[in-house]
Amino acid sequence: MSIFSAADTAKPASQPVQVRGACPHDCPDTCALLTTVEGGVATRVQGNPDHPQTGGVLCNKVSRYTERAYHPERLLQPLRRCGPKGSGQFEPVSWATALSNIAARLKAIAARNPEAILPYSYAGTMGQVQGESMAGRFFNRLGASLLDRTICSTAGGEGLTHTLGGKVGMRVEFFAESRLIIIWGSNSIGSNLHFWRYAQQAKRDGAKLVCIDPRKSETAEKCHEHIALLPGTDAALALALMHELITHDWLDHDYIARHTLGWRALRERALQWGPERAASLCGVPVEQIKSLARDYGQCLVDQQPAAIRLNYGMQRVRGGGNAVRAVACLPALIGAWRHRAGGVLLSSSGLFPVDKAALQRPELLAGRTPRTINMVTIGDDLLADSSQEFGPKIEALIVYNSNPVAVAPESGKVVQGFAREDLFSVVLEHFQTDTADYADFILPATTQLEHWDVHSAYGHTDALLNRPAIAPLGQAKPNTQIFRDLAAHMGFTDACFADSDETLCRAVYGDKIDFTELLDKGFATLKLPDAPFADGNFPTPSGRCEFFSERLAAQGLDGLPNHVPNYETPGSSKEFPLAMISPPARNFLNSSFVNVKSLRDIEGEPLLEMHALDAAARGITSGAIVKVFNQRGDYLVKAEISPRARPGVVNGLGIWWRKLGLDGTNVNQLTSQHLTDLGRGPVFYDCLVDVQLIALQPAPQTVRNGLLR
Repeated sequence: MSIFSAADTAKPASQPVQVRGACPHDCPDTCALLTTVEGGVATRVQGNPDHPQTGGVLCNKVSRYTERAYHPERLLQPLRRCGPKGSGQFEPVSWATALSNIAARLKAIAARNPEAILPYSYAGTMGQVQGESMAGRFFNRLGASLLDRTICSTAGGEGLTHTLGGKVGMRVEFFAESRLIIIWGSNSIGSNLHFWRYAQQAKRDGAKLVCIDPRKSETAEKCHEHIALLPGTDAALALALMHELITHDWLDHDYIARHTLGWRALRERALQWGPERAASLCGVPVEQIKSLARDYGQCLVDQQPAAIRLNYGMQRVRGGGNAVRAVACLPALIGAWRHRAGGVLLSSSGLFPVDKAALQRPELLAGRTPRTINMVTIGDDLLADSSQEFGPKIEALIVYNSNPVAVAPESGKVVQGFAREDLFSVVLEHFQTDTADYADFILPATTQLEHWDVHSAYGHTDALLNRPAIAPLGQAKPNTQIFRDLAAHMGFTDACFADSDETLCRAVYGDKIDFTELLDKGFATLKLPDAPFADGNFPTPSGRCEFFSERLAAQGLDGLPNHVPNYETPGSSKEFPLAMISPPARNFLNSSFVNVKSLRDIEGEPLLEMHALDAAARGITSGAIVKVFNQRGDYLVKAEISPRARPGVVNGLGIWWRKLGLDGTNVNQLTSQHLTDLGRGPVFYDCLVDVQLIALQPAPQTVRNGLLR
């Protein structure tokens, strides 16, 4: 029997068994799981205490995973639309009917032009197998348009790549030994819990913690200092820190000379950014900048490690790539990389030797070069007609591992696109999400408890294996099997479509990671040096930390990091005087878990956090229903006067499903489809709005079933 037979773990047993797995969600922690199974039913999901990075601890969301897997609204059979698009009206059909109808429609479109077919997916699962393995093969063989998967991290990723050489950095466990930790653009308590444990250990041992974030998050509250800068001004702050390091000579001249490139040019630029200039732009006291620079420089003087934990919130603005570049330059200036507890970490994903070609088989394109559609601009692209510049109109959309109607920017346009009667859409899902409401067919997919997968991570350096704990519920199938079945109905006879999940799991790392270790323990730690850049050896073309990037200069871009102003600069508009950011609600993860009742009960309802001064100027009190609006649209939400909001910035907590909002919309009604300076990413936090009072308190029976009536 194959070692990958789910029968061993899925069949009823007289005694409870524990099955090792991995959390699939878009989080740096990628926790190792233990699922308790009794009589074929998963009764508990907990952290694996044998995995050092997890330490037996899970977030509040994933610890309730059985509630999600056995949710009464779980999709357990294929559905076909039987009402208007968006109405959510469906009828059950067999798998044979669904697959034959889908294949017939795709064949007809592909006969005209396969590029009129578009996949749309992201990180609903971070698994390498249930993500883009068999799906990648299917769309490559079809010749469909390619999807530029940019909606989260590409600006920061390119910023790192052009500075450090890739998505690389210090190892997360060594933050526990740092003497100064700067948490930049991250609410670690809510989105990086296991890093926070290391930070707390360092704090107990005397380290200073500084949080840089426009919002006074739960993390900011527990740090020694909070720098509440305006959205999109992070690069200016980083350059001002450089200015202070230079003028006070808090510099590791030896490390700079031996292991960096472009120092003279960076020095000249940084000297233009005095702390007074940056303080005015960032909207923070000048002494905060000077104090942070002094603390950072003192780590060099005392030969103590200083570490920066970056996260992706700070790169969701026009200048996000440059901002990450600027911050990533800082450790080299003081030689922080000499210490294993020094440096910077945004993502460790570039350290994992994933063989994407073996999984996705690009040779199936057979020399074709389909166009690429950016997932950020799906609203505009679904409304675009055929043209020489754009290519064929999008006629079919297959969505898996994503909920674009809720999560994509400028969602008013996204809804218009999905509502097109001539758009054929198929959605692979666990639940009837906002996106699924617009599908022609919904195909039920398995959850992480029901399939095999292999995972990398972006917040630590362990690979993980996920075993199925239970048999698939109802008629649900793994993504891999759905795309195998679709390939068969399309008449694709290539041998690679017969590869089992066992074969796919083994192909993820090939011989680079011992697969037996994954089977035996559930995880395997990458073999890496403690201080990877103590002697340089950055994975850049020069082998140095590149303050100046020849690659960017060759593209006609600025080779040095710089402050790039927002498209919608705070304070620049009388019509829309407030900046808005949309950080995640603590108990949701993007749009996942929004329909888990126990978690939604904790969150209550969609909220807009406002500073008391901004609220008073508009006659708004806590609990009032307000309209948040700009040139792209508006949405209704309950206001909360909160010390978490700084003056001039409102925090629209997301990402609620639109149909659970007060008026059937969510915060992405207001965000734009503009792209970042590097990486073609979204600018969710580069958004100006105003807020208007609608009702001081909702009237009785005003809110019913999640909708404003």
